[in-house]
Amino acid sequence: KVENCINRVKYDYKQYIECNHVSRGVWPLPQKLLSSRERYTLEPRTLYFVYGRESSAQEGCSVLDAAFKRYFSLIFPEYTAGRLYHEISFENKSFIVEVTVGHSDCDGYPKEDSPEKYKLNITDGQAFLNAETVWGYFVNKTYIKDFPRFQFRGLMLDTSRHYLPLRTIFKTLDAMAYNKFNVFHWHIVDDPSFPFQSLAFPDLSRKGAFHPMTHIYTQSDVRKVISYARMRGIRVLPEFDSPGHTKSWGQGQPDLLTPCYTGNTPTGSVGPVNPALPSTYKFMWALLKEVTSVFPDSYIHLGGDEVNFSCWKSNPDIRTFMQKMGFGTDFAKLEGFYIENIVNITSALNKTSIVWQEVFDNHIQVMVEVWKAGCYLCKVRKVTKARLRVILAAPWYLDQPHNWAHYYNVWPLAFKGTEEQKKLVIGGEACMWGEYVDASNLAPRLWPRASATAERLWSDENQTNSLDKAFPRLNEFRCRLLRRGIQAEPLSVGHCKYEYEGI
Repeated sequence: KVENCINRVKYDYKQYIECNHVSRGVWPLPQKLLSSRERYTLEPRTLYFVYGRESSAQEGCSVLDAAFKRYFSLIFPEYTAGRLYHEISFENKSFIVEVTVGHSDCDGYPKEDSPEKYKLNITDGQAFLNAETVWGYFVNKTYIKDFPRFQFRGLMLDTSRHYLPLRTIFKTLDAMAYNKFNVFHWHIVDDPSFPFQSLAFPDLSRKGAFHPMTHIYTQSDVRKVISYARMRGIRVLPEFDSPGHTKSWGQGQPDLLTPCYTGNTPTGSVGPVNPALPSTYKFMWALLKEVTSVFPDSYIHLGGDEVNFSCWKSNPDIRTFMQKMGFGTDFAKLEGFYIENIVNITSALNKTSIVWQEVFDNHIQVMVEVWKAGCYLCKVRKVTKARLRVILAAPWYLDQPHNWAHYYNVWPLAFKGTEEQKKLVIGGEACMWGEYVDASNLAPRLWPRASATAERLWSDENQTNSLDKAFPRLNEFRCRLLRRGIQAEPLSVGHCKYEYEGI
């Protein structure tokens, strides 16, 4: 028989399991879940994680060794270290979790096509966990046959409008792993500040960050985030949005941004990146070359949204360039010209570009992130009809004042289109823009509302189409997040056995 209730381990001083029927506590819901009422006692002195004899990964695999210890301490918070096979004592009956992976990738990074499916079978005194790769490993302590519905399940954080300390980012990555998110979309720079420390162009952060010493991410900091994410099966996708949203860039890079005019007189203000100057593309090549050397993921987000054409229209040099290029007065063509050049740069650097939907509207053929409200599935249909891949973000803007149910009742493939079109929707992401969010309130703004997005992107929608059935599971999962130190806000009136006790 399978003990599903182990997924709700409640360790206390008597060292036994306090267990109810667990299906309500599993989040995101697995593709297949079989449970029974049979209970098995777990004690920290007798629970062990071991490698299967046939496993491609063995002791010394950094990802799994760390995961064993991490999940042991999550099950038994009073204990701090997991156990491996060579430490097993048979004085008491042991409960052994045997982990077998088909392909070892212990020193690599998770990729867009990394398999994440796994099986977990728990019986009396033992559990067998099988996965294709280390990135499919999640100790859920129940019997599951599971795999993600979408390959891209992202969470976006904005660190330009408010700086987020590394500790806050690490805590978010922990919560992402608990929710089976696998992409951290790092919107690292924007108009307000440029906290990424470039070694090639140090003035970008020196003059563009809120503070050149305390409010920056050194390249060492970035590598720590990437490493922390890697150990949790999470990719880190950087975004350097241009030609708009670049005011902070201009403070440290002269002549990058377009001077604005009134008539023939400069106003002293600047607009988007100047697409008419060869020096612009020389700079962008050098910066993106550096960025891609720091961030190992195969994707890079180039932005391209919300470009205000008024400054370009006012600038006589831009207008002259427009006529020379045959663009007439169509400034969308000018934006397209710029983006096409940047996409060519990233392609030369062996990276796959992602852009916001405005770039598609300007007829540039790259992977598109749909973010605008309204009939967002109409846009998804249009993009997939053009045979382009899509990431959906529009219904999951967490900076908006909606409850979890709003984000749960989203059906990403509910548009008229062929099966081939729907296969081009590779996933989606929840976005937390930073106008009113910093380290003081990020976690309760994210969780558990982002959990609704997580389940929609992981689970079979035919099994997760009821708010009434989802609520008790999410409520229980929210309590588990609290127990794990994640400051998740309440869904309704009630309580958790382990309340949040602060930092």
